[in-house]
Amino acid sequence: MTDTATFDPSCARCPRLAGHLASVRRDHPGYHAAPVAPFGPADASLLIVGLAPGMHGANATGRPFTGDHAGILLYRTLHAFGFSNQPDAVAPDDGLALKGCRVTNAVKCLPPRNKPTPAEIRTCNGYLAAEIDAVSPRIILALGRIAHEAVLRAHGLALSAHPFAHGAEHDLEQGRQLFDSYHCSRYNTQTRRLTPVMFEGLFREIRARLS
Repeated sequence: MTDTATFDPSCARCPRLAGHLASVRRDHPGYHAAPVAPFGPADASLLIVGLAPGMHGANATGRPFTGDHAGILLYRTLHAFGFSNQPDAVAPDDGLALKGCRVTNAVKCLPPRNKPTPAEIRTCNGYLAAEIDAVSPRIILALGRIAHEAVLRAHGLALSAHPFAHGAEHDLEQGRQLFDSYHCSRYNTQTRRLTPVMFEGLFREIRARLS
């Protein structure tokens, strides 16, 4: 049974997001177009936090970073460092399984123009906080500033004391650490703001810490 403290598949707390999803369901009846559940084992040592579902990725498939460009670098890197059984994520029935790693989002619903409002991020933060508490990961990897700030809010920490920067590390609580990365979006990878070498460097350090 789904724990609605950590994820509610019927959540409609944000009127703008709920209305947007209703519109997407009308235009794309085959899409998931609903809150997207976290993916991966519930006792993972590594929790990866993204921004929100992509229109033609997780919003369509119902699985984080699946079926869109943002997932290409992520899942290939997870496979390269032993966190998954295969390098590609195209559909929920593709056989992909994560090992010691869980993927979630700061905002569980597709936002218009990929931009959730500050109020929407805060409304969804309770789910993230409950998930972190339930999973109790040793390391959290935040993909982008919004995810970084959402993780800090979930821990009750001041944003100003923990500035976002690619490759930065932050001590949270109970020996837990937060790693920062630029988001693996199409824009960041195509402009080479985030390169495979940069991303792999983070995962190499994460894997070493978890060994």
